Amino acid sequence: MSKQQLKTAFSASLPVLFGYLTLGIGYGLYMQNLGFAWWYSTLMAATIYGGSVEFIIANMLTEHFQPLTVLLITFVVSFRQIFYSIAFLDKYQAKGIKKFIQIFSLSDETFAVNYFLNPAPADAQNIYTMVSLLDWCYWVVGATCGSVFGTALHLQIKGLDFIMTALFIVLAIDQFKKSKRKLSSVSGLVITIICLLLFGTTYFLIAALLLLALEYIFIYKKEAQA
Repeated sequence: MSKQQLKTAFSASLPVLFGYLTLGIGYGLYMQNLGFAWWYSTLMAATIYGGSVEFIIANMLTEHFQPLTVLLITFVVSFRQIFYSIAFLDKYQAKGIKKFIQIFSLSDETFAVNYFLNPAPADAQNIYTMVSLLDWCYWVVGATCGSVFGTALHLQIKGLDFIMTALFIVLAIDQFKKSKRKLSSVSGLVITIICLLLFGTTYFLIAALLLLALEYIFIYKKEAQA
């Protein structure tokens, strides 16, 4: 890894640095407000590295733990990563530990940065790997700082437990505006409400996820045949 390669990777990842540090600090504070020790934030940020998945799991750890529900939620929320991987089959050609780093740390933001990078073939794999590693470090450092500062200063921010709900409401509205299939978005909301009424708060999420997965498969097949 040359200095020039490192400089290129760092420059490309600067937008992610500011975004991940800010969101990471928010996540660390959220974990601290839920009552977790600071190292929980670091451990989850470093090993899960799933953004929204981490917020979901953090909240679920405060309740009755349901492994199957966690597994299904993680799969559905992270399903798009499959398409990221397919899109990068030609770009990501590293081997050994570099290959592991590229695959493990393929987040939305890393995908966006590396997708538009066009380094020289001789430098490409080192730059892609370093961008991935830097983005991962930004998130872990942000989460750790948020939790450590929150613990040291005994911060208890009222309403911070609503951060996950607010986050997903904003994301849902944004996706609805961009979506070409408004009907599928509305049907997703309707299915979730019906499952909540039929199965209660304990099992509605599993039922809703299964039905939404079936709906997605049906729509995908219908569009493929069109």
